[in-house]
Amino acid sequence: MVEQKRKNALIIGGAGFVGGYLVRELLAQGQTVTLTKMEQEQVPQGDYHVKNLNLLDTTEVENVITEINPDFIFHLAAQSSVALSWKNPTLTVDVNIKGSLNLLECLKKISYTGRVLMIGSGEEYGKILPEEVPIQEDTVLRPGNIYAATKGCQNMLATIYAGAYDLNLIMVRAFNHVGPNQSPQFVVADFCKQVAEIERGKKEPVIHVGNLAAKRDFTDVRDVVRAYVSLIEKGIPGETYNVGSGNAYAIEEILQKIRSKAKKEITVDVDPKKLRPIDVPLITADISKLQRDTGWKPEISLDQTIEDTLQYWRETL
Repeated sequence: MVEQKRKNALIIGGAGFVGGYLVRELLAQGQTVTLTKMEQEQVPQGDYHVKNLNLLDTTEVENVITEINPDFIFHLAAQSSVALSWKNPTLTVDVNIKGSLNLLECLKKISYTGRVLMIGSGEEYGKILPEEVPIQEDTVLRPGNIYAATKGCQNMLATIYAGAYDLNLIMVRAFNHVGPNQSPQFVVADFCKQVAEIERGKKEPVIHVGNLAAKRDFTDVRDVVRAYVSLIEKGIPGETYNVGSGNAYAIEEILQKIRSKAKKEITVDVDPKKLRPIDVPLITADISKLQRDTGWKPEISLDQTIEDTLQYWRETL
């Protein structure tokens, strides 16, 4: 029996929340993995290679890709906080648009023949009309924040490059993904961290929240990275795929689930500083295209994700 050659995967922007889970998923499948990070970022040691990369330096981008010559590239590098995009739109444009364009230009220049997953966001859809739910990939984009606009631009650029230069680019619009080790600037991690701090007596028994009425599509990050690997292997180049659970949960419902697992009584306080200038009431993904082309489906329940995330913060604190 002929031994199958190990695939060589490159994760651009692998130091973040999703990168760590994607590394583990690829290593579990027997792939060789290299991740890039910014010079100041730290990653744990493991059975993978690490390279510093400034995505805004075109020479660095080309040198890393030609040296590694990967079969697969996962483009995770982004300024991914909606809140920060309001405060620092210039940084968000530089990383999400200029950085992505640098990557695309490099792939064109070297006539790259491997497969590339360009990670975007469900935020790109923006203001959704009631009749557009669940959201399909051909829904008109009406981005309602700066982060969403930059990711929409990344998707358009990648779609153009895939068609014009015959590059194997597969585009993703990932909806909210959650799980242990996520930054508390995101809602589920924020709530779980606050509960863990209250349980340890580090703060008063009040949880500070933003808009509780918004409904979002939440997927466990471990399911999300399985979807990414399925898409880079089976997705159709030039196409865009939603990645989500296909279910919407009100932030208030998630908060109640977290409070029910708390070891102390907790009251709720709406903090105006946590409210966004513009917020979309309902976002749910239609994931039928993803399921049709890859066979993927989510496996981890929201209750399990919350339990694991809460336990992570209890142990971390």
